[in-house]
Amino acid sequence: MSIFNRIVAREIPADIVFESDTLIAFRDIAPQAPVHLLVVPKRDDFANVSELAAGDPDLLAEIVATANALAKEYADGDFRLVFNSGAGAGQTVFHVHAHVLAGGLAEGTLA
Repeated sequence: MSIFNRIVAREIPADIVFESDTLIAFRDIAPQAPVHLLVVPKRDDFANVSELAAGDPDLLAEIVATANALAKEYADGDFRLVFNSGAGAGQTVFHVHAHVLAGGLAEGTLA
């Protein structure tokens, strides 16, 4: 069971900013930007974004739409959406999730 499953089950506390029947979003405990939210599907059958895109593109679209709405609510609407795919890319929890980063991002990075 991943840490995200435990957050969904309320076994681990999190600063939840959004929840629907299919998604949960909460503040990252080690933020990399002034706004750093994680958008996580409640189902755990996809390890990374490639699996999600192939298996449930509607859920992927829902994650992106939710990220956009959260960026409008918690920042100025501009945001970076990051999916780490694989250990070599920095993924540490193998339950697909998106990082929504906004506010005061370093200039010139990953343009």
